[in-house]
Amino acid sequence: MLLLASLGFTPQSPAGDGEVWLLVDTRAMTISVFEGNSVQRVYENISIGRGGTTLDKRKNDEKTPLGEYRIARIAKQTPFHRFFGLNYPSPEQAQRALQAGVINERQYRSIRTAVRRGEAPPQDTPLGGYIGIHGVGDGDPRIHENFNWTNGCIALGNEQIDDMAQWIKIGTRVVVR
Repeated sequence: MLLLASLGFTPQSPAGDGEVWLLVDTRAMTISVFEGNSVQRVYENISIGRGGTTLDKRKNDEKTPLGEYRIARIAKQTPFHRFFGLNYPSPEQAQRALQAGVINERQYRSIRTAVRRGEAPPQDTPLGGYIGIHGVGDGDPRIHENFNWTNGCIALGNEQIDDMAQWIKIGTRVVVR
């Protein structure tokens, strides 16, 4: 826990014995793979959304949403090399959006039901969707090295995402801060 506190992060509940989870640090531009409270690997030079970060993402805002998620889908062959989809939006984000009038009651219930079932929530609401961790694919690595270029996802180099794949499965917890 001391290491986590030094990173400026205190989990809502302690990591379970041996639970593999990811900490995406959007200030340090790193992804740390933890097993329990022990760092196993750190990937540097990640890219995030062109618009920075936000607690309350909206469709097409090009911002990376902050929060706690789970890996809900895995695609090994995509235009971005590999794609680990998050169960974005979270119930908390949906609740705030409902209260702000951004989504309706039906959309809110659909999001909550999907997350409760361990499924990916609807990806076509005003909150946007298709948020995940992916590689560069055939894109220009120089752009990746120098700019935040995604539409809200978290990107690593292709070799990094291939290496990280050994740690990821459906249900892996991902904390984005």
